[in-house]
Amino acid sequence: MEGKEDYKKVIEAALFMSPGAMGINDMASIAGIASLSYVEELIKELGEDYKKRDTSLEIVEIDKKFMLSVKEPYAGKVSKLAGGPDLGRGALRILAYISKNNNALQSEIVKAFGESTYEYVKELRDKEFIDAKKEGRSKRISVTNKFKEYFNVSS
Repeated sequence: MEGKEDYKKVIEAALFMSPGAMGINDMASIAGIASLSYVEELIKELGEDYKKRDTSLEIVEIDKKFMLSVKEPYAGKVSKLAGGPDLGRGALRILAYISKNNNALQSEIVKAFGESTYEYVKELRDKEFIDAKKEGRSKRISVTNKFKEYFNVSS
């Protein structure tokens, strides 16, 4: 039988290897733990361990999922090492607007930025940073969990 520290190490390794945020159920399954509340306790302790060690890493919660992340200002210094979607300036402007005005109508975004918005919205949807749901003659645009994970944004 594995001990508490071993379980924490398995969860830490899973968070390190995971390409995105992980839910409690996933971590429990990987670690072989039946009690979800015990996994939550271990995650909390692991987060405290990182704070005590004063490392460049931290455990971040995003929409009830967890990920191992690099703290600022270290993230800015090493972010170029991480692969990821390249977004042009126009797409980043649109994404910033959507992030600030979550659940905006596409028609409002087009009024603010012009016809090129449609191309940027398509690119951002293809890269799964935003979601668009039909609403009347327009679409309701919102950021996705992938956006929150990629840009390390909490709810």
